[in-house]
Amino acid sequence: MSKLPSVNTSIFSVMSAMASKYEAINLAQGFPNFESDCKLNELVTKAMRDKHNQYAPMPGLLSLREKISEKIEKEHRVSYNPKTEITITAGATQAIFTAIAATINKGDEVIIFTPAYDCYEPTITLFGGKTIAYQLEAPYYKPNWGEVKNLLTQKTKMLIINTPHNPSGTLFTKEDMLALQEIVVAHNLLVISDEVYEHIIFDGHIHQSAARFSALKNRTFITASFGKTFHVTGWKLGYCVAPEVLMQEFRKVHQYNVFCVNHPMQVAISNYLEDSDKYMALPKFYENKRDTFLSLMKDSKFAIIPSQGTYFQLLGFAEITDESDIAFAERLTKNYGLATIPTSVFNNKQKDFKQLRVCFAKTDETLREAAAILQSI
Repeated sequence: MSKLPSVNTSIFSVMSAMASKYEAINLAQGFPNFESDCKLNELVTKAMRDKHNQYAPMPGLLSLREKISEKIEKEHRVSYNPKTEITITAGATQAIFTAIAATINKGDEVIIFTPAYDCYEPTITLFGGKTIAYQLEAPYYKPNWGEVKNLLTQKTKMLIINTPHNPSGTLFTKEDMLALQEIVVAHNLLVISDEVYEHIIFDGHIHQSAARFSALKNRTFITASFGKTFHVTGWKLGYCVAPEVLMQEFRKVHQYNVFCVNHPMQVAISNYLEDSDKYMALPKFYENKRDTFLSLMKDSKFAIIPSQGTYFQLLGFAEITDESDIAFAERLTKNYGLATIPTSVFNNKQKDFKQLRVCFAKTDETLREAAAILQSI
């Protein structure tokens, strides 16, 4: 008997398979098609040659946890104890899974903000929880906190937020985070703050991490991704930070889930983080990618509000066709050779705002080819 009877193959796998079948440009799955820094690759090779090939410590290499602690203090002026409040994980998805597994019991309700990354709800379900979806509305995807409060019940245990937000590219503001803080303190709730795109923020905006708000920080698991930050999504290396009382519960699950994660890569990233420019330069790097793509799309028929963060851009197609976003995405792949993601799959009850998500973490050549196709529609 299935514990997840309604779960099918993820849309990312479906669209990437279609892209391969029809030899289409793949703007669907969120990964860069350019190389990572050769220096980082060389550091991994060196770590393996230096015999860092056996199990890492269960919570992660201490030197890497110390670098993460230093990074957070530099960016947000708050501290996490690297020994007791930081754990290295097999990507942010494993961190999210572990945080839910450690805290959610049968009957607990978890509020998520849809459109939502597709790992949240199945994990909640797996551990007997109930997902309560708050639907953010196109085109700006801004929460109404009064409406969020109306979803609270005696069974509410946790909220899961994602900022910068996938797929919309929207940022939670300082005011949003203060409103969230007020809610979770008043109702004694936990939070998972999915901050995998923490360094990919545009137009001078500041990442409003949950770590910046003291009462919120004390109730929050923050999850992050080196894969997103350093263009190495295939490495599946991330981390979770949380107050010690929460991290103790997190590690109880972590040690029996993966125990520890890739040792030579931890050594390499620990050394790589010595140079903060490696991640501080990301906003401008990806802002240039976004602007290149938007300039190429300026005469298209798609409705576009520039992404504020992440490496995703939404394209509204209501003026082009009345097809569903799934049907239009399939037709684009089969007939035009361009794979995208229909956003309804992330929404509550698959609400269709007639928008596609594209990934602009691509070479300029790929962006030009993709834009030429979209301009022709």
